[in-house]
Amino acid sequence: MEHFDIVIVGSGHGGAQAAIALRQNGHEGSVLIVSRDRNPPYERPPLSKEYLAGEKPFERIQIRPEQFWADKDIELRLGRNVNEVDPVARELGLSDDTRITYRKLIWAAGGDARRMSCPGSDNAGIHYVRTRRDVDTLKEELAAGAKRAVIVGAGYIGLEAAAVLRKLDCQVTVVEVLDRVLARVAGPELSDFYAAYHREQGVDLRLSTAVETITGENGRVTGVMTDSGETIACDVIIAGIGIVPSVGPLIAAGAAGSNGVDVDAYGRTTLDNIYAIGDCASHANPYADNKVIRLESVQNANDMATIAAKAIMGDKQAYDAVPWFWSNQYDLRLQTVGISIGYDATVLRGDPADKKFSVVYLREGVVIALDCVNNTKDYVQGRKLVMARAEVDPEVLADSAVPLKDML
Repeated sequence: MEHFDIVIVGSGHGGAQAAIALRQNGHEGSVLIVSRDRNPPYERPPLSKEYLAGEKPFERIQIRPEQFWADKDIELRLGRNVNEVDPVARELGLSDDTRITYRKLIWAAGGDARRMSCPGSDNAGIHYVRTRRDVDTLKEELAAGAKRAVIVGAGYIGLEAAAVLRKLDCQVTVVEVLDRVLARVAGPELSDFYAAYHREQGVDLRLSTAVETITGENGRVTGVMTDSGETIACDVIIAGIGIVPSVGPLIAAGAAGSNGVDVDAYGRTTLDNIYAIGDCASHANPYADNKVIRLESVQNANDMATIAAKAIMGDKQAYDAVPWFWSNQYDLRLQTVGISIGYDATVLRGDPADKKFSVVYLREGVVIALDCVNNTKDYVQGRKLVMARAEVDPEVLADSAVPLKDML
């Protein structure tokens, strides 16, 4: 049976950064990355943006050139699942029927795209933007003549995909069950702006609308029937309805967790010698009033990976990274800092009509987050307000002529 000093499960941002951070922090033992993806580690955000649009080839979205992993003596075992974890024997069972042992395990498996489950969801032509293979299949169908798309879900993935498809001159309908876009992650000011902008770009946006049935012919999608009884014809469907954390083997092995797997401030699960990081890891976040949450972002994956690697190397530093996120849609660059969960007031800086503005989120008078549209200066300076837990008069915050740095 093969043995590795450290095994990392997952080759996304978290898994790749964990391996890199281990080497950077002086780990000289063996490192293995096991991943069900058949490609060397690559960035996920461009999948719904530049990669889907054909603006970046795969080589340009790789986290490191393929030779890097061999040069750092990091073994990649791709196209394999980890099906079983034995935390007592420190042993893993892989989908190719091999078994390996480890000294430390870092679980960075992320999540699976939540699948549609309504009647007709087994038809071909339904796509989930989660992996390179997902997007390659979608690109092939677009190249073959698919021109009408229904996007289910108006979160970031759905709206980014809508923007790209409009650039490719596709007819796009976005169906969202909630009453506004980005409802789970942003306030009404931002939602209203993005909804209006997508409609200006020709997107048919249907809010407060659910998909009841997917219609098909010869095993391929032809449309979606909504809860109003209307059928919207389409050639392809893109579902952006969230993810399901990939933690089954850990939970089966006895790890605590209900929404993903629970970890402490150093990334440790309740199982000895096992860490979890990234999208699948539930943690008490200091920027969410210490609520236990999962953060689905590159920033979180990278920062948790570094914290776990340092802890393994004996340098324990509690996770205290400022959350940030970005989204590109059309000529709009959204930059978010902080977490707006639990906000009780918002302040608008600037005029959305100028396509340059910020929304500041407050909780009990304290700045907890900002959404900045084409406004990098507010994003950079607002970060310091979030870190300082600054209390600022809302009237002062609203004056976009006053730099945020002057409000510390």
